[in-house]
Amino acid sequence: MDQNDDDGGRLAGRFGPSPPVGGARRREPVFNLPAFVWVLAGLIVAIHVAGVVLATPSVDRWVLILFSFIPARYGGLAAELPVPAAALWSPLTYSLLHADWAHLAMNLMWLVAFASPVARRLGAARAGAIALLASLGGALAHWLAYPGELVPMVGASAVVAGFMGAAARFAFVGGPGPGLNVDGPALPLLASFANPRFLAFVLVWLALNYLFGTGVVAIAGEGVAVAWQAHVGGFAAGLVAFSLFDRR
Repeated sequence: MDQNDDDGGRLAGRFGPSPPVGGARRREPVFNLPAFVWVLAGLIVAIHVAGVVLATPSVDRWVLILFSFIPARYGGLAAELPVPAAALWSPLTYSLLHADWAHLAMNLMWLVAFASPVARRLGAARAGAIALLASLGGALAHWLAYPGELVPMVGASAVVAGFMGAAARFAFVGGPGPGLNVDGPALPLLASFANPRFLAFVLVWLALNYLFGTGVVAIAGEGVAVAWQAHVGGFAAGLVAFSLFDRR
């Protein structure tokens, strides 16, 4: 039995207005990431794929010589290493290399989580500057811990830690709740250490890095040592450098 217009009006009033004719509900993308994060993650993945495809013992050796961070380059053993000029760029390029797929996947997961809010707040150029400084900070901390070490260091962990440090400057402002305060105010550096949530995050993060880095707690699937000092250096760089780039 057909319903007349009067009945239709009563039904509409009972169940709420119908969506506009011809309109469509806006759908959010599944991976709503800033372009900066897509580009950085894509670059890291592309480099790893190229390394896997071209892998030979000779290629692997030269990739490490040219692009990994080797602390001994900056000490008395520097003369024993080929390509001395690599000392200029390796404090940055080591962050683009990874030991294996598990290492890469772990870093990408945390990169997406922490680089995204920082990129949304600062924009691509300033987020990129944070990444560069975090890479340098991680290399410096690793060199201070192992000044004559010949074992190469690779991985984006220091850069990820830098984004964690930068995000911590604004994520804990305001009351607990969803969201990371991307558009809100940030605390000054020293005032951050009076914030209980910030302090708790930093202390737990440092403790976990120490436990995993020293082998007290094993990481499933990890076949390489964790350069936890580089993580701390990257975190400190992001934490401090945030003040240079935040304009809110």
